[in-house]
Amino acid sequence: MAGRLSNVASQIMGGNGVVGRSVANTLRLRAGMGLPTGSHIVPTRPLPVNDELIWDNGTPYPETCIDRIADTVGKYEALGWLCGGLSVFASLGLLAAWNDKASKIPWTPKVYPYDNLRVELGGEP
Repeated sequence: MAGRLSNVASQIMGGNGVVGRSVANTLRLRAGMGLPTGSHIVPTRPLPVNDELIWDNGTPYPETCIDRIADTVGKYEALGWLCGGLSVFASLGLLAAWNDKASKIPWTPKVYPYDNLRVELGGEP
């Protein structure tokens, strides 16, 4: 697969020129780094039941994918933080709705001449 991709990349980068060959060699060898996750181990016997829950990267001590080392936050403490954060957002929204001037006067008030037509609308002359 990498050979086909490097051939496509070399064609895009300039055919069979120097740039195309260097790109093809770089992509084919991955700059000497090998595969991104190391060499794959082909299983020769059936895998254990929970094999996908262990991250075995070749070190002497494989680690579990689900960390159960220490409880950093308990469930009631997490619930308290969640409720506190949601209450901050709710109070901010209620404060914005309470202080919203545009909702109290949704249109621009008209301004009429002659002191806003005070006498014409029945005011004292």
